[in-house]
Amino acid sequence: MNIQLKNICKSYEHKQVLENLSLTFASGQSYCITAPSGTGKTTLFRLLLDLEKPDSGSIQYSEPPRFGVVFQEDRLCKDLDAVSNVMLVSEKSLNREAVVKELNRLLPDDSLGQPVSQFSGGMKRKTAICRALLAESNVVIMDEPFTGLDEVSKHHAIDMIKEKTKNKIFIFSSHNPKDLKSLDAVHIELEFINNFIDSKHKKRP
Repeated sequence: MNIQLKNICKSYEHKQVLENLSLTFASGQSYCITAPSGTGKTTLFRLLLDLEKPDSGSIQYSEPPRFGVVFQEDRLCKDLDAVSNVMLVSEKSLNREAVVKELNRLLPDDSLGQPVSQFSGGMKRKTAICRALLAESNVVIMDEPFTGLDEVSKHHAIDMIKEKTKNKIFIFSSHNPKDLKSLDAVHIELEFINNFIDSKHKKRP
């Protein structure tokens, strides 16, 4: 699986956000997008997800993309419990018992029957991460996934991410350089409009 962006341009209300951006993403690799606020990070994610269209340029997929996503906001079904939220995207591939087992890696067992509206912000984030990782996907995109997580929870989440995205394209954003290192990610920095610095590409083992 490959995604190729060619000369992407995108503006809002006459403000250029992305200009002639060209990138390639490949399966089996993590990519960390960093950028100051308002310089195109979330816009890039929305374009990849086909939630918006570029003004010009093209996005090409080597095969039909199937996404697992963590947005900046959690976008959970708040009246459903954590298991039901995950099963909305993984019902064909995982039964309830399997979903419970995976959720227990990040959440206490006695919380799984509660509506997620009763969860703390960190617990909602863990549910959103599990849902994205257990979706039937070949591309996983996470916009600042570790917001609200303590260091222990983040460590468990990173272990799960590395396991579940091993043969997928994984693209995430973070303001913490340690996250980039922990996930052995290619660093793509969007500066000003879209000047980007790409670190050495390392294939994940």
